[in-house]
Amino acid sequence: MIKVSKAFKADTVHMGRLEKGADIIQSLERFCLENNIKAGWVNVIGALEKGTISYYDQQAHMYHHQPLSGEYEIVSCSGNISLKEGKPFAHLHIVLSDTDYQTVGGHLWPGTTAIFAAEFVLFALNGQADSDLLERCPDVQTGLALW
Repeated sequence: MIKVSKAFKADTVHMGRLEKGADIIQSLERFCLENNIKAGWVNVIGALEKGTISYYDQQAHMYHHQPLSGEYEIVSCSGNISLKEGKPFAHLHIVLSDTDYQTVGGHLWPGTTAIFAAEFVLFALNGQADSDLLERCPDVQTGLALW
């Protein structure tokens, strides 16, 4: 059964590069705020030197964080843009490859700031009306902010 479903139309595709040393999540959220993007799909590729990933413990309802430092290729980073507390919120998952070609992945956490190079593609989406927007709200069952 589907809990939430909204219809969107593709609006504009934005492509760009994040600044060296920038925070991936904060940069994308700021870009969305400045460009009035309230919903979207985003992909990022590139490399970073430091960051934090996490997984969500479903029983304890808490994130476990794993700080990373070293040279990492961003093999894949994708997620969505929706609203949380009225502001653009980037929910991203990432897969990284280290210098030994080993991969690690998880939920990307704010503070992933040591970007060496990163390019993004952001598909901005528009609903028919503001009531069609997806807004994250606390979900008692999971302990997460969900649509």
